[in-house]
Amino acid sequence: MKWLKSLYVQVLLGITLGVLLGIVKPDLGASLEPLGTAFVSAVKMLIAPIIFCTVVHGIAGMGDLKKLGSVGWKALLYFEVVTTLALIIGLVVAKVIEPGTGMNVNVAELRVSDADSAKLAGYQAAAAKQSVVDHLLHIIPKTFVSAFAEGEILQVLFLAILAGIALAKMGEKAEMITELLHLVSQMFFGIVGIVTKAAPVAAFGAMAFTIGKYGVGSLKSLLLLLACVYLTCLLFVFVVLGLIARWNGFSLWKMLKHIKEELLLTLGTSSSEAALPQLMTKMEKTGCSKGVVGIVLPAGYSFNLDGTSIYLTMAALFVAQATNTHLTLWQELGILAVLLLTSKGAAAVTGGGFITLAATLASTGTIPVAGLALILGIDRFMSEARAITNLIGNSLAMLVVAKWEGEFDTKAEDAAKVLRG
Repeated sequence: MKWLKSLYVQVLLGITLGVLLGIVKPDLGASLEPLGTAFVSAVKMLIAPIIFCTVVHGIAGMGDLKKLGSVGWKALLYFEVVTTLALIIGLVVAKVIEPGTGMNVNVAELRVSDADSAKLAGYQAAAAKQSVVDHLLHIIPKTFVSAFAEGEILQVLFLAILAGIALAKMGEKAEMITELLHLVSQMFFGIVGIVTKAAPVAAFGAMAFTIGKYGVGSLKSLLLLLACVYLTCLLFVFVVLGLIARWNGFSLWKMLKHIKEELLLTLGTSSSEAALPQLMTKMEKTGCSKGVVGIVLPAGYSFNLDGTSIYLTMAALFVAQATNTHLTLWQELGILAVLLLTSKGAAAVTGGGFITLAATLASTGTIPVAGLALILGIDRFMSEARAITNLIGNSLAMLVVAKWEGEFDTKAEDAAKVLRG
């Protein structure tokens, strides 16, 4: 049976079996969390060296450093416009549907389990440290090695850009180093290939844990918010991203089919980072130049979080509605303005989306931060929608920026798989 050899099918089976086990044997399902966690950790440990080697080799190979600046500002412009649209759409949908209205929650009487209380306190403590200045300073690592030890994407990207520029200025003298980095990156991609074989087991464990621990029944009271997040993400992907793809000569449907393995991997593990290494390889085969892939994709994982942006505005308004906190138009616009800045750091730390939300509510001073306890129970279920939307958004951003920069080869091996017919 050839179809069983497909990673796509294997991951799909893993997700299905995981959901079934979580429903039938919730205790056993909840105990399988380490399977998903171990896989994501294994992939994350490879991301830093892969990004470093790929970016350095790509920049050094560009020769013309003006191209680096051109790619950078075009990517940041795209990220800012699209994530702003995502924030606005999330705000509008939450205002129209009002998923939290009618809950009439008194924050002072809100009962929270000890585990959730500790988790919320941790998020609030982390949020207190997430100012714009702190986030910018965090990009600079304490030491060259610490960036790799901590696995911070932005820090590694920062070092890689500096190293790439230095090698580009060295000219022919740097050829031996750049070739060595290329070979090292191939080794790491080979390791990714080995680790990826465990993806079906990871997806099985992660889904069994989610359903087993939180249960389908835990969704009932907050089902409207959950439905709003998923529907808004679908609306954003097929309308906003669909139009962007069409205007730039790409087919969204073809692209989704092309990255189906990465989408399923993200769904199973609730982490778009789990698919980053193989997505980088796929985008190169699709026609995007190595240098542009190395810059745009890693940067997008910090600055182009479309799904997270949708979640942030919807969750903020949900808490306000549930706690009967009236917001004026100017207060809503103020929350939007704060999120335009804070959302860019949502990937910098574990639980970044929730920490960013806590930091935003604390800075505005109008919506009670304690109200976040209302969505702690279903945050895990919303993470899949966020992660998948982030992955799709970054895949399209990669194609669009490469085309804008003239670095997309329409004659590449897999280019036809994303171009409109």
